[in-house]
Amino acid sequence: MKIVIVTGLSGAGKTHAADWFEDHGFYCVDNMPPSLIMNFVELASLSKSKIEKAAFVVDIRGGSFFKDLSDCIVKLRNMEDVDFKILFIEASDATLIKRYNETRRNHPLTTGATTAAIIQRERESLAELRANADYIIDTTHVKVAGLNQELQRIFDNGESESNFIINIASFGYKYGIPAEADLVFDMRFIPNPYYVPSLKKLTGNNKRVAHYVMKQKVTGVFVAQLHDMINGMIPYYIKEGKYHLNIAFGCTGGQHRSVATANKMAEIFKEDGYRVTVEHRQL
Repeated sequence: MKIVIVTGLSGAGKTHAADWFEDHGFYCVDNMPPSLIMNFVELASLSKSKIEKAAFVVDIRGGSFFKDLSDCIVKLRNMEDVDFKILFIEASDATLIKRYNETRRNHPLTTGATTAAIIQRERESLAELRANADYIIDTTHVKVAGLNQELQRIFDNGESESNFIINIASFGYKYGIPAEADLVFDMRFIPNPYYVPSLKKLTGNNKRVAHYVMKQKVTGVFVAQLHDMINGMIPYYIKEGKYHLNIAFGCTGGQHRSVATANKMAEIFKEDGYRVTVEHRQL
């Protein structure tokens, strides 16, 4: 029997994940007390219409029942006839706060506004569970279709190590550094197309601007060295259970150099076989 526990931060996308599992033949139960999961497994094995796949959404909504999850996980890990996995879904604080503000729903830990402090409390409560997760998906830059594609690759094809996601963003320093970035690179060492009259009003998405940025010798050296460095780091991220990397490229206004570089790196990493998302914050 294949069993998946879907857990993670409130607002990160667990409901969408449950929808995917249900669409793919999993018997899904949302917010089931962990102590009852073992009863379900036993009943399912005795049932005439034997259930072969089940997914349980378990999170802090369970209150005091949530504490029973550790014992449940140990038992499921030790069952020889059960293929058991834990899927942990998360997102950045800013993204979660934005989602709660848009939906006007309350976070399970508060009846008031969702704040970074509330989310941090939840992160701390889930830290041990996250450490034991088989798969971690960050939905900060991932839409529902992207989440479905990731689940498809992991649970339908078993290609977990080929599912590493590189989220690339461009930004302008005068508007602040993206809080969710793992790695930030300052592109202000490259000659600025802003001071070329014919390029000033264009952006890094324009072929002429991209050519101007990429023809600079220093840009070529940077791109090659960064490519080698990131490729060398990714296997160790995966080893530590991290399946995504957020890279941000900045320039003064976030219009030219950062955009062109972000697009170039996205192109290179896609050719390497990674899943890549691109966001130009200032465009």
